[in-house]
Amino acid sequence: MRFAIEHDIKGRMRIHIKCPAMTYHEADLIETYLLHQHFVTSVKVRSNTRDVTLCYEGDRREVIRTLSAFEYEDAGIYEKEIMHSGREISETYKERLVTKIILHFGNRFLIPIPIRRIISFFKAIHFVTLGIKCLLRRKIEVPVLDATAISVAMLRGDINTAGSVMFLLGIGEILEEWTHKKSVDDLARSMSLNIANVWQVTEDNEVLVPVDQINEGDNVRVHMGNVVPFDGVVVFGEAMVNQASLTGEAIPVQKNEGKYVYAGTVLEEGELVIKVKKTGGSSRFERIVEMIEESEKLKSSVESKAEHIADSLVPYTLFGTLLTYLITRNTTKALSVLMVDFSCALKLAMPITVLSAIREASTHKMTVKGGKFLEALAGADTIVFDKTGTLTKAQPTLVDVISFDGREPDELLRIAACLEEHFPHSMAKAVVDAALKKGLEHEEMHSKVEYIVAHGIATTIEDKRAVIGSYHFVFEDEKCIIPEGKEHLLNELKGEYSYLYMAIDNRLAAILCIEDPMREEAADVVEALRSAGISKIVMMTGDSDKTAKVIAGKAGVDEYYSEVLPEDKARFVEEEKKAGRKVIMIGDGINDSPALSAADVGIAINDGAEIAREIADVTIGAANLHELVTLKYISDALMKRIHSNYRQIIAINGSLILLGVLGGVQPTTSALIHNTSTILISLRGMRNFLK
Repeated sequence: MRFAIEHDIKGRMRIHIKCPAMTYHEADLIETYLLHQHFVTSVKVRSNTRDVTLCYEGDRREVIRTLSAFEYEDAGIYEKEIMHSGREISETYKERLVTKIILHFGNRFLIPIPIRRIISFFKAIHFVTLGIKCLLRRKIEVPVLDATAISVAMLRGDINTAGSVMFLLGIGEILEEWTHKKSVDDLARSMSLNIANVWQVTEDNEVLVPVDQINEGDNVRVHMGNVVPFDGVVVFGEAMVNQASLTGEAIPVQKNEGKYVYAGTVLEEGELVIKVKKTGGSSRFERIVEMIEESEKLKSSVESKAEHIADSLVPYTLFGTLLTYLITRNTTKALSVLMVDFSCALKLAMPITVLSAIREASTHKMTVKGGKFLEALAGADTIVFDKTGTLTKAQPTLVDVISFDGREPDELLRIAACLEEHFPHSMAKAVVDAALKKGLEHEEMHSKVEYIVAHGIATTIEDKRAVIGSYHFVFEDEKCIIPEGKEHLLNELKGEYSYLYMAIDNRLAAILCIEDPMREEAADVVEALRSAGISKIVMMTGDSDKTAKVIAGKAGVDEYYSEVLPEDKARFVEEEKKAGRKVIMIGDGINDSPALSAADVGIAINDGAEIAREIADVTIGAANLHELVTLKYISDALMKRIHSNYRQIIAINGSLILLGVLGGVQPTTSALIHNTSTILISLRGMRNFLK
């Protein structure tokens, strides 16, 4: 790449790329390429001027070599990463905003009045048409008010007032549309798939391969609890598929041979082999955008209330205008009232404020699927934590394999990894990772694997039933026995570990000891949440009471429940809600899904099961639980700002109406102050909530 250095100080460089033009896509490629360099700390690319500003650490010569070596073709590996980056949306709306401002003031100072009248007339047609359409629907709402104000000003020959009203309304529309599209785009991108590997089915066997190696026409197997990675047609199997991420309906749909399945939907029960029809993610992204834009999930109750109040106030504003004219017989005073309304500010400022909060949460690697969940977070008083992968680290590790049947521990680990690699759970991952580190090959040696939610896995190895899972599953459900003389090994197990029990042919074969240490920040987060207004903090786990008690004591929770099933967690959440409490549920596994759905706000940890992320209302992608506190602070700040906006809108617009009636302000000034204050309140709503 050819470039010139325009500014250069230690740790910061601005360059100009020598090319005729730069597309948004090329700007994204350059920015992503540089951000992937270990010495680059920040990058800003301006596509219109072809300038790049970067901050770096280390050797300046390495920066220059990296820039010189850049080729767009080589950066093609980042195509998926920059898909729907949002740059084009931002740049397009910036251009629209600047163009509108330049044209408005250029029109006012450079164009003769007769021509301005004609231009204003044609601009007014748009707003008058919207008002007429609203009346034809038998509604008196904000468009009617705007149309009336513009029409009266035009009939009086006051084109400055009419022009100012239309200009400010146009600016408001651009800002609202820009913020909405950007927020929806960010939200949809964060909801897009993040799948690294899939099970490819060939004629000979089933192989775990990177998702990039799959082509159209290939067959892939999707196990229960996993996300469908591609659009495709079912060629084998039967399953219940949750399509809530696309349709908004949580009721699972039955899929069998010949049925079409969509990327991003989740298998709740069963197993499918699908023939891939589409490998790209754009169609899913567009469907998510459409769903979000149409879904009431984006609307909190305060937003809906603002819209309702805004529309209901319009008739009163029109009545106030008429009453002012009848009392004063002064058109100017009546028009001053007409130029002011509460509805415009309410309908513009509230959605922008909520969407800005969602956007800010996304900068902290948190995906919030709607404004009403932030509102619920602000009012929540109870939090329920799952233990494994939530209060404890998301990457538990295997520390020991205790043999009960005479086989070598490595052989038992190989068998366990062969079973566990099919299912998404942090404990299963610990087993698979341990086998990989030891270089243990674990080719498929078993029949079809059956996953029993919150219990374990069952299959057949050499015509013998093999199970792996919890103590309850292996000993109480499966009635497995401990080999004679080995009972003492069971009694000597330490309380700080979690355990997986594996039995073959109805006899305990091994116990896998898994270290599941508590997150370093867990106790601080619990205390910070308590300080933020959460009065009841609970931990629930399927682990033994001995293990749960240790973690609960270290974390400092108010209550803990051990050896619980998924339905127990969901039942607890429902009972708390019936008692009048607002409940947040935080989990990461398949067995947390019922409770996540039942809670006022379900929060999933990003490293957990795909079904938990899909069902949850909020997903936390960060590795630190402190982001929960950050989210609580954002939610609280959102509600404070919304109430502050209400007070400001009432104070400013109420004062303008009073001044208009008293004759203390002209219609042009009234319209200018009203619309300017609306935009300023909206812009204030776009600011970050946290310092």
